[in-house]
Amino acid sequence: MSVARSNFLERLCACAWAIAFGLALTLGFTNNAAAAPFEDNMAQRTLACTACHGAQGRAGPDGYYPRLAGKPAGYLYNQLISFKQGRRHYAPMERLISTLDDKYLLEMAQYFSSLSIPYESPKAAVANTELTFVANKLVEQGDAARGLPACAQCHGKALTGTQPHIPGLLGLPADYLLAQLGGWQNDQRSAQVPDCMAKVARMLKPAEVSALAQWLSSQTVPASSKAAAQLPAQRTSSLDITSPQWRCGAASEVASATAPQASANPAQVARGEYLARIGNCAQCHTAQGGAAYAGGRAIDTPFGAVMSGNLSPDATYGIGNWSAQDFWQALHHGISKDGRALYPAFPYTSYTQVTREDADALFAYLKTVPSSPTPNRAHTLRWPYNTQLALKVWRLLFFKPAADTPPNAAASAAADRGAYLVHGLGHCDECHTQRNAFGAMRADATQEGGVLQISQWYAPALQSPWLQRWSDVQLQTFLQNGISPHGYAAGPMAEVVQHGTRYLTNADALAMAQYLKRQAKGSPVLTASAAIGSDTLKMGGAIYDKQCADCHGKSGQGQSGAYPALAGNPNVQRTKINNLVLHILYGGYPASTSGNPRPFGMPPFVLKLSDAEIAAVLSYLRTSWGNHGGTVSEFDINKLRIALTQSP
Repeated sequence: MSVARSNFLERLCACAWAIAFGLALTLGFTNNAAAAPFEDNMAQRTLACTACHGAQGRAGPDGYYPRLAGKPAGYLYNQLISFKQGRRHYAPMERLISTLDDKYLLEMAQYFSSLSIPYESPKAAVANTELTFVANKLVEQGDAARGLPACAQCHGKALTGTQPHIPGLLGLPADYLLAQLGGWQNDQRSAQVPDCMAKVARMLKPAEVSALAQWLSSQTVPASSKAAAQLPAQRTSSLDITSPQWRCGAASEVASATAPQASANPAQVARGEYLARIGNCAQCHTAQGGAAYAGGRAIDTPFGAVMSGNLSPDATYGIGNWSAQDFWQALHHGISKDGRALYPAFPYTSYTQVTREDADALFAYLKTVPSSPTPNRAHTLRWPYNTQLALKVWRLLFFKPAADTPPNAAASAAADRGAYLVHGLGHCDECHTQRNAFGAMRADATQEGGVLQISQWYAPALQSPWLQRWSDVQLQTFLQNGISPHGYAAGPMAEVVQHGTRYLTNADALAMAQYLKRQAKGSPVLTASAAIGSDTLKMGGAIYDKQCADCHGKSGQGQSGAYPALAGNPNVQRTKINNLVLHILYGGYPASTSGNPRPFGMPPFVLKLSDAEIAAVLSYLRTSWGNHGGTVSEFDINKLRIALTQSP
């Protein structure tokens, strides 16, 4: 019952072996060579998008990243949602927007749709009469014999798209068109059902796909490139595209889902809903694009993948036939209703500290969510980890249920409330504690920080002396909104905020903050700065001036409320450079929260900067402006990339 993503590019799980609840920073890099004044507008907020898609969304220079400007807002919004829900697949894109809420994604779509940017002249196509004939027929007439509608019937007579959801087909490179049509044909791309474009693409023959891509990419975009207001009134073929079989993109109804069950204790259900939110239950037990709490999400571990279970009240696959005692047994003892030992990817190693009263409230709430008959998926663990015998041995060595406590005893005293939330339902230890070779939390390293074995993000020590710089209110605000004067939640921590801690009440967030502050001890230890070579310093400074300074300032001073300062930032100076490297490689946005609803983001540089360039710019910013973080070598970056590629 926690945040989960299946691997370092697509999913960052928040369970026992791969959770991320770490204080990280957001680096807001840009691609502008010339410094520009900071403006609090959507152009600034979408720099993470235009770094790949070109200035003002006019398309990337290599043709791989398509144009955004002027496309129908409904279409752009649907594509963003499709990336979030797994219907479209491009790991950097999925990662970039995973922490943004739908409202902000819609605002982004509307912004790019409002831009009117001239199209560049298309590249001349190789003259081919046969190719032109095939493409013209498909575009204007389709093939009634095969039930294949003309492109113009949906995309408009001028092929510039139709409002509100259908994009234009002109102004796109042939390679991009080929890739997208191939994606439709091979189930690498899909839309909300009924998915009419998938049906169209699968009817096309390879020669027709090639003909369409070559012909469409060679056409000049009309001076008036805006999408048509509605579908063309006149048909261009005998097919009726208003019939149900061509009614594209409607949201499907889950016929088998049942209405929530009535509850005899609304207060208990409300309490359970709150606990489920701050425990991130839905995020782990909901497959990407699937029904809430229906399970089926892969949680990668060093030993294989564990599939989250169905927690809906379905009687066959869910917990419909469970009792409150069965649920308590799973939460407190890690034992399923049928007597099987559960894998600690479901972090009962922390949940064992949850009180019976809170467990009963969680169960009461889960009994009210819509029922979903989604079968549970089998785990894909390697031998011997896939055996109950091995799991029982692991439990004997590394797990001891907490002592039963009277109802709400752990939550009765305000002084102990923070500890209860941090160690129990918040399961912070699962990430912020180093693990042994068997995936168990080391008892001698509780909350001392550790590298997550799958994602390679570093979850800092919760006893960090750096927390002494934070006030209670600053740390409370960080937990609820993902922002503070000391930095922003990024990477997996942004997802923890997005799906969990943002829902904390002020009292609970403050209690957690006060407990964490009490745990801070010692003095900050910085890496001794090694001498940085003049060539590396020059390279790093040049990269910083071109890619970073517009947002973070010439002297690393940052921009209040938008981009954190790098000068004096402890996150920049940590011995562990994992978070810095991963954020430069993959970028990302902080979480959309009530206190930060429209965050500024950072683009991914995974395809733009070499290992040597990343090492140079990190060495520069870690040793400039009074920072004492130490230099970084090309080998350090390469070693981390190798660790990422070797993850499951």
